[in-house]
Amino acid sequence: MKLTVTESVSLDGVMQGLGGPDEDRRGGFERGGWQIPLSDEGVGAFLNDVYARADAFLFGRRTYEIFAGSWGLMKDPSKSPIGQALNSRRKYVASSTLTEPNWADTTVIAGEVTAVSELKAEPGAELQVHGSGELVRWLLENELVDEINLLTFPVIIGQGTRLFADTGPDVALDLVDTRTTPSGVTIQVFRPSGRPEYATSTAKAIWRQS
Repeated sequence: MKLTVTESVSLDGVMQGLGGPDEDRRGGFERGGWQIPLSDEGVGAFLNDVYARADAFLFGRRTYEIFAGSWGLMKDPSKSPIGQALNSRRKYVASSTLTEPNWADTTVIAGEVTAVSELKAEPGAELQVHGSGELVRWLLENELVDEINLLTFPVIIGQGTRLFADTGPDVALDLVDTRTTPSGVTIQVFRPSGRPEYATSTAKAIWRQS
Protein backbone atom coordinates (compact mmCIF):
# COMPACT_ATOMS: atom_id res chain seq x y z
CA MET A 1 0.00 0.00 0.00
CA LYS A 2 1.10 3.53 -0.67
CA LEU A 3 1.42 5.51 2.57
CA THR A 4 -0.23 8.90 2.21
CA VAL A 5 -0.39 11.72 4.75
CA THR A 6 -3.21 14.28 4.84
CA GLU A 7 -2.80 17.39 6.96
CA SER A 8 -4.75 20.61 7.49
CA VAL A 9 -2.66 23.54 8.72
CA SER A 10 -3.04 27.27 9.20
CA LEU A 11 -0.84 29.66 7.23
CA ASP A 12 1.62 29.65 10.13
CA GLY A 13 1.69 25.86 10.19
CA VAL A 14 -0.56 25.18 13.22
CA MET A 15 -2.34 21.83 13.20
CA GLN A 16 -3.64 21.81 16.78
CA GLY A 17 -7.33 21.90 17.67
CA LEU A 18 -8.62 22.48 14.16
CA GLY A 19 -11.92 20.68 14.75
CA GLY A 20 -13.33 22.45 17.79
CA PRO A 21 -12.58 24.61 20.84
CA ASP A 22 -12.13 21.65 23.18
CA GLU A 23 -10.56 19.17 20.78
CA ASP A 24 -7.01 19.72 22.00
CA ARG A 25 -6.14 22.30 24.67
CA ARG A 26 -2.62 21.09 25.37
CA GLY A 27 -0.21 23.84 26.38
CA GLY A 28 -3.07 26.25 27.12
CA PHE A 29 -4.21 26.33 23.47
CA GLU A 30 -7.28 28.59 23.27
CA ARG A 31 -7.92 29.01 19.55
CA GLY A 32 -9.41 25.68 18.53
CA GLY A 33 -12.05 25.28 15.86
CA TRP A 34 -10.34 27.35 13.17
CA GLN A 35 -10.78 24.90 10.29
CA ILE A 36 -14.56 24.57 10.09
CA PRO A 37 -15.44 28.23 9.29
CA LEU A 38 -13.10 28.11 6.28
CA SER A 39 -14.07 24.67 4.99
CA ASP A 40 -16.16 24.82 1.82
CA GLU A 41 -17.48 22.44 -0.84
CA GLY A 42 -14.04 22.21 -2.43
CA VAL A 43 -12.43 21.11 0.80
CA GLY A 44 -15.23 18.64 1.49
CA ALA A 45 -15.08 17.11 -1.97
CA PHE A 46 -11.32 16.68 -1.82
CA LEU A 47 -11.37 15.04 1.61
CA ASN A 48 -14.28 12.77 0.65
CA ASP A 49 -12.26 11.56 -2.34
CA VAL A 50 -9.15 11.00 -0.20
CA TYR A 51 -10.94 8.95 2.45
CA ALA A 52 -12.74 6.89 -0.21
CA ARG A 53 -9.36 5.67 -1.50
CA ALA A 54 -8.23 4.32 1.86
CA ASP A 55 -7.78 0.61 2.45
CA ALA A 56 -6.54 1.20 6.00
CA PHE A 57 -5.69 4.01 8.41
CA LEU A 58 -2.65 4.55 10.61
CA PHE A 59 -2.85 6.90 13.60
CA GLY A 60 -0.80 8.19 16.46
CA ARG A 61 -2.51 7.63 19.80
CA ARG A 62 -3.75 11.17 20.39
CA THR A 63 -5.34 11.57 16.95
CA TYR A 64 -6.81 8.08 17.21
CA GLU A 65 -8.55 8.97 20.46
CA ILE A 66 -9.91 12.21 18.99
CA PHE A 67 -11.26 10.37 15.94
CA ALA A 68 -12.64 7.49 18.01
CA GLY A 69 -14.46 9.98 20.24
CA SER A 70 -16.12 11.69 17.28
CA TRP A 71 -16.24 9.67 14.06
CA GLY A 72 -16.26 6.42 16.01
CA LEU A 73 -19.47 7.38 17.83
CA MET A 74 -21.54 8.20 14.74
CA LYS A 75 -24.97 6.52 14.87
CA ASP A 76 -25.17 6.24 11.08
CA PRO A 77 -21.74 6.48 9.46
CA SER A 78 -23.26 5.81 6.03
CA LYS A 79 -24.46 9.43 5.94
CA SER A 80 -20.87 10.66 5.68
CA PRO A 81 -18.25 9.38 3.20
CA ILE A 82 -15.55 10.07 5.78
CA GLY A 83 -17.47 8.41 8.61
CA GLN A 84 -18.23 5.41 6.44
CA ALA A 85 -14.59 4.96 5.49
CA LEU A 86 -13.32 5.32 9.04
CA ASN A 87 -15.88 2.93 10.51
CA SER A 88 -15.64 0.23 7.85
CA ARG A 89 -11.91 -0.11 7.24
CA ARG A 90 -8.94 -1.32 9.21
CA LYS A 91 -7.35 1.03 11.71
CA TYR A 92 -3.87 0.79 13.16
CA VAL A 93 -2.46 2.78 16.08
CA ALA A 94 1.29 3.17 16.53
CA SER A 95 1.52 3.25 20.31
CA SER A 96 3.45 1.73 23.18
CA THR A 97 0.84 2.72 25.78
CA LEU A 98 -2.57 1.91 24.25
CA THR A 99 -3.60 -1.63 25.15
CA GLU A 100 -7.38 -1.86 24.73
CA PRO A 101 -8.69 0.24 21.82
CA ASN A 102 -12.46 0.68 21.86
CA TRP A 103 -13.04 1.38 18.16
CA ALA A 104 -13.91 -1.70 16.09
CA ASP A 105 -11.32 -3.05 13.63
CA THR A 106 -8.43 -1.39 15.48
CA THR A 107 -5.02 -3.02 15.92
CA VAL A 108 -2.21 -1.56 18.01
CA ILE A 109 1.23 -1.86 16.42
CA ALA A 110 4.71 -0.95 17.55
CA GLY A 111 5.98 2.40 16.39
CA GLU A 112 8.86 0.81 14.51
CA VAL A 113 10.04 0.95 10.92
CA THR A 114 9.56 -2.79 10.50
CA ALA A 115 5.94 -2.70 11.66
CA VAL A 116 4.98 0.13 9.31
CA SER A 117 6.93 -1.40 6.42
CA GLU A 118 5.01 -4.64 6.88
CA LEU A 119 1.72 -2.74 6.67
CA LYS A 120 2.86 -1.02 3.48
CA ALA A 121 3.77 -4.39 2.00
CA GLU A 122 0.18 -5.63 2.35
CA PRO A 123 -2.05 -5.54 -0.76
CA GLY A 124 -4.20 -2.47 -1.26
CA ALA A 125 -4.16 1.07 -2.60
CA GLU A 126 -3.54 3.42 0.33
CA LEU A 127 -2.55 3.31 3.97
CA GLN A 128 -3.60 6.77 5.15
CA VAL A 129 -2.38 8.93 8.02
CA HIS A 130 -4.50 11.90 9.11
CA GLY A 131 -3.32 14.36 11.76
CA SER A 132 -0.89 12.50 14.03
CA GLY A 133 1.85 15.13 13.75
CA GLU A 134 4.47 13.35 15.85
CA LEU A 135 3.94 10.15 13.88
CA VAL A 136 4.16 12.00 10.56
CA ARG A 137 7.47 13.58 11.49
CA TRP A 138 8.81 10.14 12.43
CA LEU A 139 7.53 8.61 9.18
CA LEU A 140 9.26 11.32 7.15
CA GLU A 141 12.47 10.88 9.06
CA ASN A 142 12.41 7.18 8.21
CA GLU A 143 11.45 7.74 4.55
CA LEU A 144 8.15 5.88 4.85
CA VAL A 145 5.88 8.57 3.34
CA ASP A 146 4.95 8.23 -0.33
CA GLU A 147 2.62 11.21 -0.73
CA ILE A 148 1.46 14.25 1.23
CA ASN A 149 -1.87 16.05 0.87
CA LEU A 150 -1.43 19.46 2.46
CA LEU A 151 -4.43 21.76 2.99
CA THR A 152 -3.34 25.26 4.00
CA PHE A 153 -6.10 27.45 5.43
CA PRO A 154 -5.91 31.25 5.02
CA VAL A 155 -5.65 32.13 8.70
CA ILE A 156 -2.83 32.86 11.15
CA ILE A 157 -3.47 31.22 14.52
CA GLY A 158 -0.45 32.57 16.36
CA GLN A 159 -0.14 29.74 18.89
CA GLY A 160 -0.31 25.99 19.07
CA THR A 161 1.51 22.90 17.85
CA ARG A 162 2.87 23.14 14.33
CA LEU A 163 3.09 20.31 11.85
CA PHE A 164 6.85 20.64 11.49
CA ALA A 165 9.03 21.32 14.50
CA ASP A 166 11.94 23.77 14.59
CA THR A 167 14.34 20.90 13.97
CA GLY A 168 13.74 17.77 11.97
CA PRO A 169 14.56 15.96 8.73
CA ASP A 170 14.99 17.96 5.54
CA VAL A 171 12.95 16.59 2.65
CA ALA A 172 12.72 17.65 -0.99
CA LEU A 173 9.19 17.55 -2.42
CA ASP A 174 7.84 17.22 -5.95
CA LEU A 175 4.56 19.07 -6.51
CA VAL A 176 2.03 16.68 -8.08
CA ASP A 177 -1.15 18.76 -7.95
CA THR A 178 -2.38 22.08 -6.64
CA ARG A 179 -5.73 23.84 -6.44
CA THR A 180 -7.44 26.60 -4.47
CA THR A 181 -10.97 26.39 -3.11
CA PRO A 182 -13.48 29.31 -3.12
CA SER A 183 -12.70 30.16 0.52
CA GLY A 184 -8.96 30.40 -0.23
CA VAL A 185 -7.81 27.01 1.04
CA THR A 186 -4.78 25.87 -0.92
CA ILE A 187 -4.62 22.12 -1.55
CA GLN A 188 -1.26 20.75 -2.62
CA VAL A 189 -0.19 17.17 -3.27
CA PHE A 190 3.52 16.40 -2.84
CA ARG A 191 5.77 13.38 -3.21
CA PRO A 192 9.01 13.21 -1.21
CA SER A 193 12.05 13.01 -3.47
CA GLY A 194 15.05 12.64 -1.21
CA ARG A 195 17.02 15.44 0.41
CA PRO A 196 16.96 19.03 -0.88
CA GLU A 197 19.81 20.52 -2.84
CA TYR A 198 21.70 23.38 -1.22
CA ALA A 199 23.77 26.13 -2.80
CA THR A 200 27.49 25.63 -2.41
CA SER A 201 28.39 29.31 -2.59
CA THR A 202 26.75 32.64 -1.90
CA ALA A 203 24.35 33.45 -4.70
CA LYS A 204 24.87 36.69 -6.60
CA ALA A 205 22.07 39.19 -6.48
CA ILE A 206 19.72 38.74 -9.43
CA TRP A 207 17.83 41.97 -8.79
CA ARG A 208 18.84 45.49 -8.04
CA GLN A 209 16.88 47.98 -5.97
CA SER A 210 15.99 50.99 -8.08
